Amino acid sequence: MHGYIAPLRLRLDGDALVSNWRWLAAMSGGAACGAAIKANGYGLGAVEVMTRLLRAGCRDFFVSNWGEAAAVEHLLADGISLSVLHGVRQEDMAQALGSRARPVLCTPEQVARWRAAGGGRCDVMIDTGMNRLGLDWRGDVVFAVEGLEMATLLSHLASADEDTMLNAAQLDRFRQIRIRVSAPRYSLANSAGICLGTDFGFDLTRPGLALYGGIPSPIAAQHIRPVVQPQAQILQRRRVLAGDAIGYNATHVAEKDLEIAVLNLGYADGYLRGFSGRGAACRDGARLPVLGRVSMDLVAVDVSARPDVGEGEWLDIAYDLGEASAASGLSQYELITGLGARYDRLWI
Repeated sequence: MHGYIAPLRLRLDGDALVSNWRWLAAMSGGAACGAAIKANGYGLGAVEVMTRLLRAGCRDFFVSNWGEAAAVEHLLADGISLSVLHGVRQEDMAQALGSRARPVLCTPEQVARWRAAGGGRCDVMIDTGMNRLGLDWRGDVVFAVEGLEMATLLSHLASADEDTMLNAAQLDRFRQIRIRVSAPRYSLANSAGICLGTDFGFDLTRPGLALYGGIPSPIAAQHIRPVVQPQAQILQRRRVLAGDAIGYNATHVAEKDLEIAVLNLGYADGYLRGFSGRGAACRDGARLPVLGRVSMDLVAVDVSARPDVGEGEWLDIAYDLGEASAASGLSQYELITGLGARYDRLWI
């Protein structure tokens, strides 16, 4: 709707986004540092994210499918690389053959499809232990990719955010693949993989979560800055008397008289029911706890300590990704990519 101002918004910090990418680039050592902008830039807006990272010097970008590729195709130019991580289905072939983006071929069928169509430059994914997408590292990978005009050979770490022997095993397997299969570039590390050290960097890293303020490793905690601040407008301030219940199923009963603010925010916006009785809004450093259940479009917070806030005013939503993850039981990935379409997205 033209001119519509939504009653909830995301304040997005472009300087923090760029700062996070620069720290990840420095941690990547001699490897180039790319950026995963799939899921519409982790929900922030792929075009806006890519535009800012291009200005910062990022040259390698990753999306999941060809719909996402089409949304940023206009930003591609000489020296800018866009890879489509899910490869190429038969339904994608017409677009893929005419696109400047490259498929990351993930299955023998995709390799055969691309080869038969005379497709040009491509990437290839090797599965080294995640058992998700990719050619099996135990197979005849040399034969499987023969004749392809390969730009990058990739694999993906399954548990880089944990101290596990699988990280070393996947690193060793990828090193063995690199010896056997010749490619201009090799890429293994995501955000957490970057934090494992430069041995995992190879030629190109592919951070995602940490770009957007997620903390993939304790190593990153003092360096990664938050990018996303949700804010919601107060629809009503009301008094609740001792003994009154708040919200669906009366899960919170007031022990004393208090003041609540009803906010235009709910699980339809990605603020899920895991925040019921556990989340909070904030105003000038004061924590305003969520009372009762989060509903589809509304949530109530205790504003007894803030007589100065009323209808029409805005409150920050406590959304430090690490703390919000612990409170809600949701992963940092879910918290950031689940923020819905009803927010105005305001870059600052």
